[in-house]
Amino acid sequence: MTEEASRTPSSNGKTVTATIGSSLIPIINRLQDILSPFGGELAKISLPQVAVVGSQSSGKSSVLEALVGRDFLPRGCDICTRRPLALMLENRSQKNADDDGRDWAEFRHLPGKRFYDFARVREEIMTETNKEAGSNKGVSDKQIRLKVSSPNVLNMTLVDLPGITKVPVGDQPTDIEERIRGMIMAHIKQENCIILAVSPANSDLATSDALQMAKAADPTGSRTIGVITKLDIMDRGTNACNFLLGKVVPLSLGYVGVVNRCQEDINQNRSIQDALAYEAQFFRDHPVYNGLSDRCGVPQLAKKLNQILEQHIRIILPGLKSELNSRMIAVAKELKKYGQVMESKAEQQVILLNILTRYCEAFSAMVDGKSQEMSTKELFGGARIHYIFQSIFVKTLEEVDPCQDLTDDDIRTAIQNATGTRNSLFVPEVPFELLVRRQIARFLEPCFQCLRFVHDELIKISRACEVTSLQRFPILRRHLDDVMGQFLHDGVRPAQVMIKNLIELELGYINSSHPSFIGGNKAVELAMQEMKSLQDGTDAEKVPTIETGQRSRTDLLKSVVNGVLPNGVLPNQGNHSQSINQKAVSNGGNSSSRSWGISSIFGSKAQSGVSTARKNLGETLHDGEQLPSVIQLKEPPSILRPLEMTERDTVEIIVTKLMLGSYHDIVRKNIQDLVPKAIMHFLVNHTKRNLHNTFIQKLYRENQIEELLEEQEDVAANRKHAHEVFSVLQQAVQTLDEVEADVSTGNSNSNYDLNTAGPSRISESSPFLQSRTNGERISSYESSFPSPKTRRLSYAEDHWLSYI
Repeated sequence: MTEEASRTPSSNGKTVTATIGSSLIPIINRLQDILSPFGGELAKISLPQVAVVGSQSSGKSSVLEALVGRDFLPRGCDICTRRPLALMLENRSQKNADDDGRDWAEFRHLPGKRFYDFARVREEIMTETNKEAGSNKGVSDKQIRLKVSSPNVLNMTLVDLPGITKVPVGDQPTDIEERIRGMIMAHIKQENCIILAVSPANSDLATSDALQMAKAADPTGSRTIGVITKLDIMDRGTNACNFLLGKVVPLSLGYVGVVNRCQEDINQNRSIQDALAYEAQFFRDHPVYNGLSDRCGVPQLAKKLNQILEQHIRIILPGLKSELNSRMIAVAKELKKYGQVMESKAEQQVILLNILTRYCEAFSAMVDGKSQEMSTKELFGGARIHYIFQSIFVKTLEEVDPCQDLTDDDIRTAIQNATGTRNSLFVPEVPFELLVRRQIARFLEPCFQCLRFVHDELIKISRACEVTSLQRFPILRRHLDDVMGQFLHDGVRPAQVMIKNLIELELGYINSSHPSFIGGNKAVELAMQEMKSLQDGTDAEKVPTIETGQRSRTDLLKSVVNGVLPNGVLPNQGNHSQSINQKAVSNGGNSSSRSWGISSIFGSKAQSGVSTARKNLGETLHDGEQLPSVIQLKEPPSILRPLEMTERDTVEIIVTKLMLGSYHDIVRKNIQDLVPKAIMHFLVNHTKRNLHNTFIQKLYRENQIEELLEEQEDVAANRKHAHEVFSVLQQAVQTLDEVEADVSTGNSNSNYDLNTAGPSRISESSPFLQSRTNGERISSYESSFPSPKTRRLSYAEDHWLSYI
């Protein structure tokens, strides 16, 4: 018979035999040993393994025992597997002086205790099952971990899951089927899990529960191996050839048919070796199965499982290393956050100074946009301050109407109040300055609001400065926040004073000579154009006349510009001047003796001369017949408003608005430029420059360092836990480091074929192959493997230590 082992020259020229999976699968088993005891998140790391799935009494237990070569699983007519059993098979091919070659088992919950009697292994499984699931058919998802070391097994990891049952018995809940299915799916849905779907040949294979669940977890069938048991008890004239060839339910990894020990064989203590010999004879003599030798028999199943598991490990090993590396980085960062235990006062002082320094550096980095934790989802740090300046403060001021809250009546009233008892010759300056100061004063509040916004942003930035080592000291954090808040509050005051001074500078001197100011002449010109456009849009509207007739709006504007009305009459003379001139003409042109016409209101006696007009008031009062009726004036109301608007008023209002808008823009631009500068200088930059010194003065005091560096109660426990996790992960990474250099890329000498034995084959001395010839069993595999050259992972140990 052809030897099914890989012959590899050794260093001394001799040829040694290498068992498939002799290097990789034991590494995964060691990882299981390292990670599983710790529990928690580490226990959830998905490692390559084979999950055995099947319905109750499908023959799962018989298959597992055949693979191990030992009777060690609970038996019975009801549900036997009530807790998942993680079974790690270790091929112990190389003996040492202390190795007697015997098979032994060891439970994870009983470390160091080896079981050489496998009947006691069965008892321990039952005892542990009853502890968690009760003694009356209950089930539990808590694993039992069992390691079997033998020279007669192939390296692999199998998980025996409870059989699918449909009818509750004993203490089982009514939803037992749903619970068991959920437990099975939790295992087989993991991508690193190879599914061993066990189905009995004496049932309808097309509706197999195991195959249906495997298809749900592995729709493509790329990681499912089908096992068809009890081929020897199928109805006469039938066979499972089409299933074994994958014609009914195709699976990428194919099927293997086996023959189990029946209950009678078990009752009669028929050995597994005898059963394997019977199986080999059955397939050799069967007219259909003898042509499918690569798909039949427990030895072929063992070889297939070992081979597939090894290839699967090669595929997932880089990803597994990456996951362990990522977890180590995360734990290292967590350890860095907890820091080291401080044993002296000098260490405390160094830590406190380091925290204060790094806090200030982090604050400045956030303001300057140099933080390493920059967000890509929203504005952050100094970018928010810039947004406040440009998109809120500047944009809001640009949208302000210079004449907001000023009606035309307000402007006209201000102008008339500025003229006092006289009528104005020109548009007066006083109301313009009064109104423009009123509008400038409105800038003060938005400037203060901008300052408050920036102050609030600095508070947010300070709270976002999560210095890693600061998180373990809540008292220090609280004092830092208090000092920071007071420091920023104190920084607001000088900024407020500066902003107020800027506004007062603008209020103190209205610079009408500013080169950007529109000026009176230009304003009147623009007002004339506006009035003309208004006139052109009306239907020959008439304008008021000044006794002599009608004039156009343009003539009126020209007269306003010159300060004179038509016919040489000054605006402040009015009708009285014309009346005086007419009176002078009627009196023969004697200007020295002209009368103001006041006496006419007292009757004809006024013509008797000035002396008559000045007669004693008492005498006049006695002359009742000559007195006219008394004219009564109305009392002026407490609040007076200007009369109806004239064209002159309209022109003055337009001119005033133009000048207000022009000067308002000048002041606005100054404010938009100077206020952000003042806030940056007196608040933001001041904080960056002086924050560290303030912290040193307020917090770096010898009598309070110990109080400030008092840790939270759970920090010590969390630090200890993180150290343990880091140690476990470090051990796991070191275990992977021991894998030979060609594991990730694949050994050029290992070209496996799932349908053939391939270059790496099992030795003829294997008990499986021996059982197919003479039924005799030998003690061990004739296999060994040269000592591989180890290599380091991409992240060395000192890399992890740099995080602590």
